[in-house]
Amino acid sequence: MAKDYEIGALWIGGDLSYLEQLCLISFIHAGQHVKLYTYGDVTNAPEGVEIADANTILPETGFLRHERTGSPALHSDLFRYHMLAKNDRMIWADTDAYCVKPFTTPNGHFYAWESDHGLNGGVLGLPKDSETLRALLDFTSDEFAIPLWYKPKYLKELQDRRAAGNPVHASEMPWGVWGPHAITHFLKATGEVKYALPRVALYPFAYEDRRLMVRPGLDAAPYVTDETFSIHFYGRRMRARLLAKDGGIPRPRSLIGQLLAKHKVDPRAAPLRGKIEPLQEGDE
Repeated sequence: MAKDYEIGALWIGGDLSYLEQLCLISFIHAGQHVKLYTYGDVTNAPEGVEIADANTILPETGFLRHERTGSPALHSDLFRYHMLAKNDRMIWADTDAYCVKPFTTPNGHFYAWESDHGLNGGVLGLPKDSETLRALLDFTSDEFAIPLWYKPKYLKELQDRRAAGNPVHASEMPWGVWGPHAITHFLKATGEVKYALPRVALYPFAYEDRRLMVRPGLDAAPYVTDETFSIHFYGRRMRARLLAKDGGIPRPRSLIGQLLAKHKVDPRAAPLRGKIEPLQEGDE
């Protein structure tokens, strides 16, 4: 029998933009309790969102950031695993995950395929007794741990560096090493991948199709179906695209524009921040 779950999320760095507000309020409007963990003040969270001290889950001792992108994704990965280990009936959701219908699970497992071969942790539920959760906590406890799922040539480079007394830090490894790559590896290794939902459940728009969500007049029905719990907005790239091509505000007839209107979120009241980045394939 499915149980009720609350949503846990993390926000690092000042007030929210309208994209995060939209995603958080979507859970509130779906009837789920949302606990937003933060290390600082957030003054513009939607009404109904509980603000919680992130230090109660993972003390702030300096954020682990990816060397190439500067993203705090490594810290976020580590935070979600510790959050799940410390809370019963809580499901992690990135602040760029829009809730279509309430998240619920009969066994605590809640995650989905993102491609034919890999899973993502943008939305992640793992019960406290999960072998995958234990493995993720163990692996991420060592910032220099060698991920055995990469190709032999790269593994040899990592092993040679360690043998020479110059081990490679997680921040220098490929993006996703503590996130989707580790989650995919350990779910398969433990056999818990059998609980994975299909891609349409949490990632109905593939990463390479993300531009469709800001295309005016798109018929979302072929993508968002009765099986869909959430829509992933791919936040960093979505913000970059909106800033570069739409002046930071999605067009009213786009999917995101319509969702902002549905939930009465004013994009001008909480604008996107950041510099305009070069567009990538999928942003056009």
